[in-house]
Amino acid sequence: MTDDEIKALIDRVKTHIRVTKVVATRSVKGKGGDTYAGFSAAWNTVQDDSGGGIDALLGDADEAQSGMTLKEARVAHLMVAMQADLAAHDAALSGGNISERYHREATRAIKANYSRMIREVLSGPTPDKATEAK
Repeated sequence: MTDDEIKALIDRVKTHIRVTKVVATRSVKGKGGDTYAGFSAAWNTVQDDSGGGIDALLGDADEAQSGMTLKEARVAHLMVAMQADLAAHDAALSGGNISERYHREATRAIKANYSRMIREVLSGPTPDKATEAK
């Protein structure tokens, strides 16, 4: 394949791919061991990778196009991952594995970092990040 053919294929896949589920798991290491949390979220869809049978052929086109774009999926993943991070830290605090101060600082940083990343996905990298990438 030529470079142009590869680029065209990647562009076609990016345009047509639809993500129906995102998953995020986290662990927090503390003095009493590891604390885990995991979340998965499905987009407004049903599992359709089993072949679907005749019903799939007769369904309407909008249903067949359900799913998220890659950009939407990245935002959804960041949102789910943030909740997994926060839940893991909440559980670690509740179990006595981390201090209240550590929990408070981590929670603040998690919310700020995910908010920044979501904004970057939606609008592109911040000027500082764009400069670093060069």
